[in-house]
Amino acid sequence: MRFGSDVLRHRLLLGSILAAALAGAWPVHSARADEHGMHEFREHQFYEHEFHDHRYLDARYHHDHYYPPVGFVFGALPHDYIAIGFGNAHFYFGAGVWYRAYAPGQFMVVAPPAGVVIPALPPYYTMVWVGGVPYYYANNVYYVQMPQGYMVAAPPAPGTVVEQPPGSAPPPVAAVTPAPVPTPSTPAPAPAASSQQVFAFPLHDQSAQQQAKDSYECHTWAVGQTGLDPSRPPPGGTTAVQSDDYRRAIGACLEARGYTVK
Repeated sequence: MRFGSDVLRHRLLLGSILAAALAGAWPVHSARADEHGMHEFREHQFYEHEFHDHRYLDARYHHDHYYPPVGFVFGALPHDYIAIGFGNAHFYFGAGVWYRAYAPGQFMVVAPPAGVVIPALPPYYTMVWVGGVPYYYANNVYYVQMPQGYMVAAPPAPGTVVEQPPGSAPPPVAAVTPAPVPTPSTPAPAPAASSQQVFAFPLHDQSAQQQAKDSYECHTWAVGQTGLDPSRPPPGGTTAVQSDDYRRAIGACLEARGYTVK
């Protein structure tokens, strides 16, 4: 009889565990397995204070912030995320972390591909310099400024990064604040007659690092020629003539360096 009562107690215990799990009584931090292996999972969005562990600390260049590792899965995106299309892929970006859809209502942390552009830098970043060009670093990703925002760049070669700006380097530029996303009750603004966006395609297999350097230097030259810096909101607004002048200037500079400009 004692053996039977032990079995009964064991079954009751298993039943209570199952009921608690179904009712959501267990912590939201659990492990989930699929064809890619084990992935840590949290039902809510990423909060940095939950990752205060040396395994998740990005201390490179004294950046000193915590990030979830690639492969971690969250049940929600950050409130201030932005959606970005790149080729045939769709990414989400928020608080310096990149995501892709993993399952319905789930988003996996991923490493972004070189070339994808964001409209504004993450809230925390560290500026470093490579060959006189400023790079913006956060969460193992390097960004360089482009006329249309900040592009993910290939990691610089070892030994080429310096943490202090060279004496001849231009001053740091302000981050571009993305425009608000229109809501159903707020109609989207009409597109401007002219845009400062310039898309350059290398004709001679220039590396991503070389393209970033050329784009930054041509942007700086075009600003000097026209007085218009698209990365900074002008005090009196931007005219169509200024926009066209900037596009022509940076386009001519890039074409002279071996790029097709669109």
